[in-house]
Amino acid sequence: MRAGRQEEDTMEAQTAQHAPLFSREALRRLLIPLLLEQFLSVSMGMADTIMVAGVGEAAVSSVSLVDSINVLIIQVLAALATGGAVIASQYLGRRDVQNAQRGAAQLCSVLLISTLAAAALVLAFRVPMLRGVFGAVDDEVMRFSEIYFFISALSYPFIGLYNAGAALFRAQGDSRTSMTASLVMNVINIAGNAALIYGAHLGVLGAALATLLGRVFAAAFVLLRLQRPGNPLRIRNAAALRPDAGFIRRILAIGVPSGIENGMFHIGKLLVTHLTSTLGTAAIAANAVCNTVCSAANIPGSAIGLAMIPVVGQCLGAGERGQARRYAGRLMGMAYAGIAAANALIFLTIPWIARWFSLSSAALEMTVRVMRTFNVAAVLFWPSSFTLSNVLRAGGDTKFTMLVSMTSMWLFRVLLCYVFVRGLHLGLVSIWVGMYVDWIFRSLCFFLRYRSGRWMENRVI
Repeated sequence: MRAGRQEEDTMEAQTAQHAPLFSREALRRLLIPLLLEQFLSVSMGMADTIMVAGVGEAAVSSVSLVDSINVLIIQVLAALATGGAVIASQYLGRRDVQNAQRGAAQLCSVLLISTLAAAALVLAFRVPMLRGVFGAVDDEVMRFSEIYFFISALSYPFIGLYNAGAALFRAQGDSRTSMTASLVMNVINIAGNAALIYGAHLGVLGAALATLLGRVFAAAFVLLRLQRPGNPLRIRNAAALRPDAGFIRRILAIGVPSGIENGMFHIGKLLVTHLTSTLGTAAIAANAVCNTVCSAANIPGSAIGLAMIPVVGQCLGAGERGQARRYAGRLMGMAYAGIAAANALIFLTIPWIARWFSLSSAALEMTVRVMRTFNVAAVLFWPSSFTLSNVLRAGGDTKFTMLVSMTSMWLFRVLLCYVFVRGLHLGLVSIWVGMYVDWIFRSLCFFLRYRSGRWMENRVI
């Protein structure tokens, strides 16, 4: 009798252990808000660029140049949010809510301190930074850039706290809250642009102030929601924010390699942007529009990449390696299908889309040519370059992704682009071709690493 009961208990335990951690409904609830969030962010970012473009090519060029530095700084700091999200998701997968809460509080502390430090450095050295990176641009472009960079720096702590809160909600499988916060931020940004650019005639200054205001409200919204009773990752008291060396080390063990990866990646992009700035204002404007439009083409892959962290992280935290592989494979298939559909649509409509940005005829022609090469390359290699890398990060395999990304970025995208432009005088399209070669190398390395299974052998918690 006892033996039969023990056998029955063992069978129940095995069934519970192998029960799917994410039902189709749970995946749907996670993915749909992420897709909407990415769509809102990109479409409103595109509207933002169009509104700034109404001030002139010098204005849109200055915003593009400064945002290339802003993205570098913000992405380095956002990597820390990824580290915290991996930690929280694995603890939640293990059903260890107490340590998940402690990790959440430490993530907020780390991001607040780091973003305040970044803002102080930019405010102190913004002029030499701009002139060092973009010294060859027109005087009007530089003047607008200095204004936009000053206001942008003030927003760093707010976008940092927003990223922390959004990452913690996604770690729980709740992407609706981050979507709502993104909607709040972007609506305020667009409304602010309308009032400050066209109403108050503040130009680039108005665009910067609208962005700052949107980020302040988004940070406040997501942190207030994080503190609601019943949230498993809410910060219990102020004492929880005091630095805890053990948790900070775990966050940094994932966040620092990802931050270095993002930093080196975007420093390389800055060098390529500097190279673009030598091709003239029309090329800068065309490049800015292409960067904006290609973000729309990447929406499915970006959204699914964000979903990889909680899904794969919780599976690994629960010790379910088989489920981690199955969900990763399913999500990658969805990423490829979504990327193919989005890029096919943009390939057909880009001549009309490009006209929304008030470009000169030369810039318009360059935009169409570059975007169509991008659409083809993205379908083949974007998901395996960027969505798949988040599978590895969810397993704590950040050192590998860092080494591959740094090697590929500097060897192919930077060096090859300089050869194409300075040596062979091939123009703007060749800069994007260098990026596609970078994607091919990343795809090969990440696929082989995924197949090996070594990404699941890291100890994260």
